[in-house]
Amino acid sequence: MSVSPPRPSMPHLNALRAFEAAARHNSISLAANELHVTPAAVAQQIKTLEAWVGDELFKRRAKGVELTPLGASVLDDFTVAFDALSGAVQKLRVNANPKEVRIAALPSIAQLWVSPRLPAIRKAMPDVSISVTALEEPPNLKREPYDVAIFYGDESDDMPPEDNKVIICEDALIPVCAPAIAQRIHNVDDLKGEIFLHDSTWNDDWSKWLLVASPNRNLNKSGPTFSLYSLALEECKNGAGILMGHEALVQPLIDKGELETPIPIRVEISRYMSFETRTKNAEQSVFSKVMEMLKAQ
Repeated sequence: MSVSPPRPSMPHLNALRAFEAAARHNSISLAANELHVTPAAVAQQIKTLEAWVGDELFKRRAKGVELTPLGASVLDDFTVAFDALSGAVQKLRVNANPKEVRIAALPSIAQLWVSPRLPAIRKAMPDVSISVTALEEPPNLKREPYDVAIFYGDESDDMPPEDNKVIICEDALIPVCAPAIAQRIHNVDDLKGEIFLHDSTWNDDWSKWLLVASPNRNLNKSGPTFSLYSLALEECKNGAGILMGHEALVQPLIDKGELETPIPIRVEISRYMSFETRTKNAEQSVFSKVMEMLKAQ
C-alpha cells in the first residue's frame, strides 16, 4: 500500500515578491508603487509570509518598516533570485520578438529628442518595431520590460558599469524665445519686465544660468510654470515668454528658426543625457543599432 503524505506547501510567489520589494526599498509604499498594487495588499502579503515562516520579517515603526535580522539575512538571496527570474522573462520576450525595441525615456526626451529621430530609423530599419514609454523616473531595467532607458542624470549619481551606460551629451542651459521677443533682448538687463517661463521638474534652471551669466543681478523671475517641459517649450514658441532651454532638446528648434537665443551665454551644468541598456552585451543586439542611429542623428 503506497503512502502519499501531504507535502509542505511553499509560500505564494506574490508574498515573496512583496517581501523582497519592501525589504529592498525599506518601504511598503515604494514596494506597492513598484508592484502596481496598494500598500495594504503588500502589507497583507508580508503578513501571510510571516505566518508561514512563523516569525517577523519586519518591525513596524511609526514612520515605516525596518527589517528584522531574520529578514535582513535573506534579502540578498531574494534580490538575486528575482533579478535572475526577471532576466529569464526578459530573455524569453526578446527571443520571441527579436525585432522589437522598447524605450523608456523622460517625457521631454521622449517627445523632443527621441520622437523626431524615429522616422529616419523606421526608414532604415522597416522590420524593427520601436515602442516609446514616457516615465518621470528611470525604470529598473533588471525588473521592468524595457531594453533602453534614456534619461538625464547628475554627475554625482552612481554610474552603472560602463558597458551598460553611454553618455550622449552633457547638458547645457541657454535662454530661448520666439524671434519676435528676441529682437528686443540684447543683454541680461533687457530681461527686466520679460515673462519667465518655468518647468516644474527643472525649476532651478533660471537660477543656475543667472548665477553664471549675471551673478550680481537680482531679477524677478516670476512667471507661469508647466508640468511638462514640452508644454513650456510650446508656449515659448507661441511667444508667451522666455524659457531656459536645455541645449539637446531645443537645438533643432533653433536650427529651424522657430526659437532664438537672445543672449548667447551657454552654461554647462553637472548633468548628462545617457543611454542605459538592459544587458552588458548590447553591442550585438537590435536595440544597440537603434541606439547608434539615435546618436548619429
